Amino acid sequence: MGKEIVLLLAEDDEGHATLTIQNLKRAGVTNSIVHFKDGQEILDFLFKRGNGLSRSDDELYALLLDIRMPIVDGLDVIRQVKDDSILKEIPVIILSTTDDPVMIERCLDLGCVKYVVKPLSYDRFTDEIRNLGKYLLEEIYPGLDAAGRQ
Repeated sequence: MGKEIVLLLAEDDEGHATLTIQNLKRAGVTNSIVHFKDGQEILDFLFKRGNGLSRSDDELYALLLDIRMPIVDGLDVIRQVKDDSILKEIPVIILSTTDDPVMIERCLDLGCVKYVVKPLSYDRFTDEIRNLGKYLLEEIYPGLDAAGRQ
């Protein structure tokens, strides 16, 4: 049996988080999804700090990350993750309302594998997240079985 790939969703907007999770599932993503409400929470999890939930060495992860978050913003999260010898292997996908080409380029230069702009309309947002689900299944997780295992 392989390791499960767990999706880590760092998103401070509850509505966006709920829509993202629902539409990933509709796209066929069956992996566990853990939601974090700010950049500090995801860093504490990844770097095993504090008394809360923390990363397991027996799991594989992919990070879905908003840029504009309280306490620690997404750019700082990317930098810290990509500067760590172990965590740098985690694929980081940006989910942001920011469509600034300079920001997109900066995130890709820091090591993100994909940048998804969250549209403002509900229908377009759900379409983008379903497309992201297909991307996860085809590009990030090729070869997974139906249970989301490698």
